[in-house]
Amino acid sequence: MRRKAVLLLALIVAAASVIAACGMIVGEGGSKSGQSQNSEPFDLKLRHIQLGDANKNRLARLEAVLKKTQEQHPGLTIKLDGVDSEVNRKDKLRSEMAAGNPPDIFDTFGSPDVGLYAKEGLVLDIAPILQELGLRDKFLNLEPWTHDGKIYGLPNGGSIEGYFYNKQYFAEKGLELPKTLADLEAIADKIKADGKIPFARASKDAWVPLMTINNLWSYYTGPHFTAGFKTGESKWTDPRMVEAISKHQEWVSKGYFKRGELGLEYADQRTQLLTGEAIMMFDGTWGSSGLTDEKTADGRNKFGFFLMPPLKEGYGISAMVDTNNGYAFSAKVAEDPRKLEAVKSFILNFYNEEIQLQGLMEDGVLPSLKMEQSKMEQVVDSGLILEIIKRTNEVRYRWPAFDALIQAEVDTELRIGIQRVMEGDVEPAAMLAAVQKMQDEANMAVR
Repeated sequence: MRRKAVLLLALIVAAASVIAACGMIVGEGGSKSGQSQNSEPFDLKLRHIQLGDANKNRLARLEAVLKKTQEQHPGLTIKLDGVDSEVNRKDKLRSEMAAGNPPDIFDTFGSPDVGLYAKEGLVLDIAPILQELGLRDKFLNLEPWTHDGKIYGLPNGGSIEGYFYNKQYFAEKGLELPKTLADLEAIADKIKADGKIPFARASKDAWVPLMTINNLWSYYTGPHFTAGFKTGESKWTDPRMVEAISKHQEWVSKGYFKRGELGLEYADQRTQLLTGEAIMMFDGTWGSSGLTDEKTADGRNKFGFFLMPPLKEGYGISAMVDTNNGYAFSAKVAEDPRKLEAVKSFILNFYNEEIQLQGLMEDGVLPSLKMEQSKMEQVVDSGLILEIIKRTNEVRYRWPAFDALIQAEVDTELRIGIQRVMEGDVEPAAMLAAVQKMQDEANMAVR
């Protein structure tokens, strides 16, 4: 750990030395983003979702960036506004956009959310800023943030979804990592027979079970099937979709998940895994911090990570690889030169190797910037994070999460429907027919 910390400190000192020597930051176009000369007070409001103990490292990094940005701009106060992710996305931000008054900087999703807000002229096109700052080609993937050739935000990091598992339990029971979906089910059966819960989960919020379900249907239908819903090329009622949803419901019926999990908050699934009540947990790699934190996890290398296996061995791993969550900026920022300069400084201070490597080391957040793998491995002190990096390189078929590819009203119908299926109130085929009806209406509305 000491060696890793020294390496990261060296990177931080080097970056600070370069900035101090220059006195200001110069982009490719020759423009400068440095200290403001006018010290009259002005504010920026920043909406974030880094709430709770699991996000304490992310919040600390953000606060450090804001402190640095304020120091570079005398008179600037950046006001933090923390809101629950789902509340922000589904309620508060939508209301603010409808009123034409979003925060200056706000957490959001590139697709479809930012695309919709951008059509109304509410989001700042930062393509010229990225060019000015020399960042235009530094990101791994800006596709979710790019609409009609303009760039409306930046991803905070990357993530991939898969199974965290108790390595000690697997070793004691002689369990090997599954190569097929049938292997995974066989492991789940053995765990259940041993009196444990196979899969930790808490599905009060429907997006939680939909992570597993999205991966299942991407195996049954193919990795690019979801992208066809908006064009009409793919149908929710496709027999393969029915088969995938039915497979998940079979797992529910077999008792692979905790009884009553539909009433449990997301954080409870991590507790199930940490206490040994459950042995595996399907989640995004953003959830790794709670499994490596010395205060909450029983041993930094107790847990491993593997990806959902394919239907048949040799078919290749298919997984959600995401860069869809990050920060965007109000179009009104461009009306105030001081705010615009402060936003440029925020971008430079937040989107750099120092912060990205801290995120990887502390929370397992995969970089959204292009970076040599050797640099990542140098600062990582956790076997779990190293395993995540390794598994990411094993993915053959990569695709964005379903909610980046469908309209908001279709997403809502699916979320309501999947929980009704899990409760046993409706059959998969009937639920999917209702979603397809909503999809047809949404597609017609944009023609």
